[in-house]
Amino acid sequence: MHSTKVENAAAQSLTKAARLRAMLKSDELEFILEAHNGLSAKIVEEAGFKGIWASGLSISAALGVRDNNEASWTQVIDVLEFMSDASTVPILMDGDTGFGNFNNMRRLVRKLEQRDIAGVAIEDKLFPKTNSFIGEAQPLADVDEFCGKIKAGKDSQSDDDFSIIARVEALIAGWGLGEALRRSEAYRKAGADAILIHSKKADANEILAFAKEWADRSPLVIVPTMYYRTPTDAYREASISLAIWANHNLRTAITAMRNTSREIYENQSLVSVEDRVVTVADVFTLQDNDELKRAEQRYLPKTRDKGSAIVLAASRGATLGPLTEDRPKCMIDVRGKPLLLRMVETFNSGGIRKVTVVRGYRKEMVDIPGIHTVDNDDYADTGEVRSLIQAKNAIKADTLVAYGDILFGSTVLSDLSNAQHDVTLVVDPDWRHEAYRDADRAVDLVICETPYTRRFLDRGERVSVNRIGQDVRPDQATGEWIGLLRMSERGAELLREALNASDEEDADRTLRLPDLVQRLIDAGADVGAVYLTEPWLDVDNAIDLATARNMV
Repeated sequence: MHSTKVENAAAQSLTKAARLRAMLKSDELEFILEAHNGLSAKIVEEAGFKGIWASGLSISAALGVRDNNEASWTQVIDVLEFMSDASTVPILMDGDTGFGNFNNMRRLVRKLEQRDIAGVAIEDKLFPKTNSFIGEAQPLADVDEFCGKIKAGKDSQSDDDFSIIARVEALIAGWGLGEALRRSEAYRKAGADAILIHSKKADANEILAFAKEWADRSPLVIVPTMYYRTPTDAYREASISLAIWANHNLRTAITAMRNTSREIYENQSLVSVEDRVVTVADVFTLQDNDELKRAEQRYLPKTRDKGSAIVLAASRGATLGPLTEDRPKCMIDVRGKPLLLRMVETFNSGGIRKVTVVRGYRKEMVDIPGIHTVDNDDYADTGEVRSLIQAKNAIKADTLVAYGDILFGSTVLSDLSNAQHDVTLVVDPDWRHEAYRDADRAVDLVICETPYTRRFLDRGERVSVNRIGQDVRPDQATGEWIGLLRMSERGAELLREALNASDEEDADRTLRLPDLVQRLIDAGADVGAVYLTEPWLDVDNAIDLATARNMV
């Protein structure tokens, strides 16, 4: 075991080109597997392969085009750059015909080396190429012209270990063993580091016959796509250097995506497929998100913690109907992200990184990364105050409390942080334009000592709240509470005391948060307001959800 670790460490110290060269010269049969983008390259390396085949067929198929040089060589190089960055093992590129003449080949080699690609295989066909498995008797390149292309590539490489492999198509084209040997010998003398002998027959007889006649003149590479039933030991006995499993990751992905897409379409649900696919956490692992977190800690400036937040998200949100049958309202999708995640991101952007979420209905669905959760298992029979009691230990100075179904911008967080009240409410002074016109919507109206005027845009001013609740008369209200408040140190102490008192009173099990705030006002607490002058939204029904998707 120790010897193996030492050998692996020694191999990793070599360049990628040197490691591919070592595989070609190895006394053992080596294997590389197809990849077609950065993710599949990571997966190939994760499986244990020592090298990657950057398949032209697979890359073009992944780009949605034919394997006929329809993707330009620069587009293919862009894909290879992602693959090289995503993996540490050597990559052998399927270079088609070299994408042109000797001059194109020179530029190709230089660009591959700049991206740390270990080698390229080029085939002796005409540009633009057609996939070898399509049609019969495809024309082949002139031998001398192809030899010149090999020489141009070798003269252009700056790393002596960079490999150029000549792919011989004579057997595919039906020109026979003699022509395949004649061409291979010419390419070897022109400087090719290995010969890739190709066949589309269902057995390996002509490949094995070629290998016997070739007699180890230089490393020999095969692609057993069509003759896959041949036992691998037959390749070892024939002294094959490298076997390329050429396109099976792409073909597997197509099968899986077709089946999953069809099933989701037919069922209009994810239930039947969710347990058969990798988790989102697995995707994050492949993307190496942990490395980014470590880098952020090292390189980003240290930001001062600007408090914490508690999100009350225990209710289902029944007014959204079937949208909340399998998830709570806070987890409904708003343009690709759960509503709760958008709230957490808003808090984070305002320097509030500690977020506690009170869960209830379908609590297992509330799985936003980075949050702390507590549960109100009696959510169906209790009010918001009971949910807040579950998070009582998280109530401290500079703690915000928010309903789990609202969208707002981060600007108001700065206004809250500057407020001097024990408890500060965020109040919409323009509430009449939408909220109260909806007869089915319960609105928590607020009466402030100082109504909103435009001058609040120019200078801050203390605004005290005299009353809050659904019983406030519309003609007396100065605004609507949006479901967001902040506590100072004294405010946190007062709120904890009020929660303790409520916890002792069974009659208060259905108490709403605005009612608790009114109790604080009646007891003499300094409850104030900041006026919100930017768009916000309380997501209560399907129309709200459509508005939310437009809003973000």
